[in-house]
Amino acid sequence: MELTNSFDVARSIDETWAVLTDVERIAPCLPGAQLQEIDGDEYRGIVKVKVGPITAQYKGAASFAQKDDDAHKAVLDAKGRDTRGAGNAEAVITAQLEAVDGGTTRVDVFTDLKVTGKVAQFGRGVMADVSAKLMGQFADNLHDMLAQEGVDDGGSDVGGDAAAPAADTTAGEAAEEPSGPRRIDAPEVEAV
Repeated sequence: MELTNSFDVARSIDETWAVLTDVERIAPCLPGAQLQEIDGDEYRGIVKVKVGPITAQYKGAASFAQKDDDAHKAVLDAKGRDTRGAGNAEAVITAQLEAVDGGTTRVDVFTDLKVTGKVAQFGRGVMADVSAKLMGQFADNLHDMLAQEGVDDGGSDVGGDAAAPAADTTAGEAAEEPSGPRRIDAPEVEAV
């Protein structure tokens, strides 16, 4: 099923592009998503979603299939398996950025979603509503994150969540797994 969503970001197109292509930085903005580790160009984690009475938790991986810095277009390929064995989800997510004016960027998100299992029983209308709700929450969370970073003059990048995993890895795992996946210490998320 194909889903289309859009939102605006109160930043220039280059600033917005830098933020949206930094998966570790924006993962906490996506409701129900928890980034658990990064292995090279692959991002692994879980996504918890509640659709009607059904809650699904997908564990999987995502990576950029395409990232065009000049055209400000990215394609993310994501696949996950329900942790209870009740289905799978695959998505090809294409984000296209467009400068609205010097300080605002329009982000159009096109998702080709394939879901099997219990969640698949809900039709396109319900899935589109859930998608729109998630994208709205993501845009609000992104706005809040950028506003906080603006207040602390970018201090969140240096002293926030990104610094904690590096400290953990350096202290313990670096000697044992210098080229293995880097674990991300993120709080557990609630299904949305």
